[in-house]
Amino acid sequence: MMADTDMKKPVSTADDAVRDLLSEADAGSADQMLVSLGYTPELSRNRSTLQVAFMSFVLASIPYGLATTLYYPLVGGGPVNIIWGWVAVSMIIICVAASLGEITSVYPTAGGVYYQTFMLAPPRWRRIAAWTCGWLYVVGNVTITLAVNFGTTLFLIGCVNVFETADGQAVLAGESYQVFLIFLAITLLCNAVSSLGNKWLPILDTFAIFWTFAGVIAIMACVLAIAKEGRRDASWVFTHFEANSGWTPGWSFIVGLLHAAYATSSTGMIISMCEEVRAPATQVPKAMVLTVCINTVAGLMFMIPLVFVLPDIQGLIVLAQPVPAIIKSAIGNSGGAFGLLIPLLVLALICGIGCTTAASRCVYAFARDGAIPGSKWWKQINHNLDDVPLNAMMLSMVVQIILGLIYFGSSAAFNAFSGVGVIALTASYATPIVVSMLNGRQTVRTGSFYLGPIGWFCNIVSLCWSLLAIPLFCMPTTVPVLDPSLMNYASVVFVGFTAISAGWYFAWGRKNYSGPPT
Repeated sequence: MMADTDMKKPVSTADDAVRDLLSEADAGSADQMLVSLGYTPELSRNRSTLQVAFMSFVLASIPYGLATTLYYPLVGGGPVNIIWGWVAVSMIIICVAASLGEITSVYPTAGGVYYQTFMLAPPRWRRIAAWTCGWLYVVGNVTITLAVNFGTTLFLIGCVNVFETADGQAVLAGESYQVFLIFLAITLLCNAVSSLGNKWLPILDTFAIFWTFAGVIAIMACVLAIAKEGRRDASWVFTHFEANSGWTPGWSFIVGLLHAAYATSSTGMIISMCEEVRAPATQVPKAMVLTVCINTVAGLMFMIPLVFVLPDIQGLIVLAQPVPAIIKSAIGNSGGAFGLLIPLLVLALICGIGCTTAASRCVYAFARDGAIPGSKWWKQINHNLDDVPLNAMMLSMVVQIILGLIYFGSSAAFNAFSGVGVIALTASYATPIVVSMLNGRQTVRTGSFYLGPIGWFCNIVSLCWSLLAIPLFCMPTTVPVLDPSLMNYASVVFVGFTAISAGWYFAWGRKNYSGPPT
């Protein structure tokens, strides 16, 4: 027996060596492809297929993302909006992920949809197309990261307030300055972890997968088993529709889709990590589609039990964060409810770290081609911190903090951040898809993720969703709007960024910007 064991050890060592060589070969091949696309490899390729899928999952962080925005479907249509709206949007986002995956398999760079648009567009108008898409992509990455950290702030306050004072008041008042300071602390923490612990981030993403499902299962089991206030019947859970937005019922349902759209808007952000993946042409497309499928299941596992124990909807829609109140109602005591909310809070921070990382790569890639004012600073890589685009990360962080000041003027700031993030990312995803369709999808035929006729279907669905989502998420959640603080300022923020983009193009870009290297 000892001899057999000894004989097997060299084989295991040989297998490990072969895997290491294959991994190095994949990374080398990816670097050669990047060089052929005109870029010098500067980032460390430290992620495997599973690890990039895990990061894609973390960017969405479905239980957390759905928890922080549950207000929208509760107002929009109640249980039907929560469950079937999620299923509908998830099916659409699978088409978006598949469409982007086809193009990414041909052009796997950190520039993402911006670079893809430039390469697919005709030479006559490729510069302006890439410029527009690039700014949309950067704005989307930055504002979604801001929305995640701001949502975590509001969710944390809601979780703390499952505890009450002796006279029944909230423990944390949630004054504007308190909200901003907590948001500031969370933003600084996410940037610190992302910049100082870059080589450990794949391990953190892997941990997040197991943590997520353990937390979801714990919530499912506890709320359904205890259910202090009783359980709804299945017919009510899956068929009850209750519009409380003031919009007509059909449009009310559609406005409530911001819940699902926000949670899935990060689908294409993982493309910015292409230059840190060993075989991006195959790994990233597969990761995007696989993650949406996993997220769909995880979302249903999380939401269906909550709907079964849902308290009176009218009492929930007056709360900014209804999920803590739902869990407290089901568990029956503050301590138990807070314990079940801890997995969501931890996942929220991990999601913020992931979004911070992806946004910094996006800003770095756009600055690398000279499209952002002060590009020579933002395109620098800090090799002392394991090849992190630290300056780009700091720029993204400062913009987020400045935008966070909007909360002092409007309590609907989170609505604006999440809305403009969804709008910008959706538009940026649609741009290379539209250009590819106009070219008859000739280029994607050369990729390793070509879907054939199914690709046409996915492209059309993606385009239709974009045409709906862009105006939709500029709408106020409820009407009539009697207080300016309740207005949806997503369009204002979006127009502001558009003005900056256009101004910089006419002031500098028109004469100096030549686009990515070809």
